[in-house]
Amino acid sequence: MTLLSIVAFILILGVIVLVHEFGHFMWAKKFGVHIYEFSIGMGPVLFTHEGKDKIKYRVRLLPIGGFVQMAGEVYEDDDKVDKKDFMCNKPWHQRIIIIIAGVVNNFILAIVLLFVYALIWGASSNTTKIYSVEDGYPMKEAGIVKGDVITKINGRKIKSWDSAQILLTIKSKNNTYKIEVKHKDGEKETFKVKPKKVYDKDIKMDRSVFGFTIKEEVHKGFFVSLKYAFVKFANIMETMWLTISNLVIGKLSFKNLSGPVGVYQVVNTGLSVGISYIIYITAFLSLNVGFINILPLPAFDGGRAFFMLIEKIRRKPINSKIENTIHAIGFVLLLLLMVVITWQDIVRIFK
Repeated sequence: MTLLSIVAFILILGVIVLVHEFGHFMWAKKFGVHIYEFSIGMGPVLFTHEGKDKIKYRVRLLPIGGFVQMAGEVYEDDDKVDKKDFMCNKPWHQRIIIIIAGVVNNFILAIVLLFVYALIWGASSNTTKIYSVEDGYPMKEAGIVKGDVITKINGRKIKSWDSAQILLTIKSKNNTYKIEVKHKDGEKETFKVKPKKVYDKDIKMDRSVFGFTIKEEVHKGFFVSLKYAFVKFANIMETMWLTISNLVIGKLSFKNLSGPVGVYQVVNTGLSVGISYIIYITAFLSLNVGFINILPLPAFDGGRAFFMLIEKIRRKPINSKIENTIHAIGFVLLLLLMVVITWQDIVRIFK
């Protein structure tokens, strides 16, 4: 663990959290919501500055989150604040904008960074065309050859290598994957492939090896980079959805997830690659934070937005005590999940 790695880790998470919370802050202030505090990080306070707007701007010890503390997020909770300045008393459309603004900011940051990455270092093709197959491994033994293009995995159509990688990680019946390829002559054929289990010293766990490589072609240019940013954004969103949905139904193990310790390891490894990797991983993590936050789960922005949608349908607010209780339970469960994943990361390091 080096000082440079720690600083890079804190800066990356800090930028992502800052951008997210600034989304909430910017729109809350624009709509006249009373704001007590804008904080980056969690836990003990390291630094406080009270602005002319009477808002306390703080930096806290643990770089794993942040928050904007607003008056009346669920109900009127301060008799010293004007009723019109409570968030809960603002028009419905203003409240929903404030809630989702953090996620939107994370998505914008991801797209901008992906564009910058492609503009400087080039946009990779993300193709599913097979560049080589290795002797003694399942893909070649099945009959798949160089030049074939993977079109389906277990019946699901794929258009990018990003989604293909996730689908080849998801549990399959009898550990056998149905891989459809399109040959050079345009004919399609489906093969049954059973990957070989190989222990990976880097991740310290077994991984499935199919024995083939994909060649990524790199293209440069303004419009190529712009297209890459949006296409890559959509591809990563698809892989996130595949990951979450398959975790829920049990086809993907929680061992595939990483917490702050795992992210630190990725950042530490990336420093040896260079600034290009740091920009890419920041975009990737920003998109991940946005995606996770928009899920309709308690304690997340998506959960709060979901309650607001129910309110809109019912044409009356949900009981504030019930909503707060659900969010509190969700927050506790989220913390427990983070502890489990972090412990898993630590065990993997010393395994």
